[in-house]
Amino acid sequence: MGNFTAYIVLIIAVVLGTAANGFAKGAQGFTLIFPSILTAITIVGCMYALSIVMKSIPVGITYASFAGLCIIATTIIGMYKFNQMPDFYTVIGLALIISGVLIVNLLGKTN
Repeated sequence: MGNFTAYIVLIIAVVLGTAANGFAKGAQGFTLIFPSILTAITIVGCMYALSIVMKSIPVGITYASFAGLCIIATTIIGMYKFNQMPDFYTVIGLALIISGVLIVNLLGKTN
């Protein structure tokens, strides 16, 4: 698998990971069955997608990219779905995370 395909699968992992985070919030400590099942399914799908990505992209770069993008995506979901607005310092931190993901992927060695 080429790097382009690996990054597409990484985006799928981010979507699944972000969905899992949203479902976990809705599961209320795994006390609600349907959101709990959705959380489990999306987490397994996310980990499967990450395992595929790690065949082509080093584990550190894969996970740094995944974690950073999931943090950003989950924050956006929190803003829209749960009305959780980040403060100024959180926005600065998120901007630094985005910068880090870009540096790792655009300037770091991938092999």
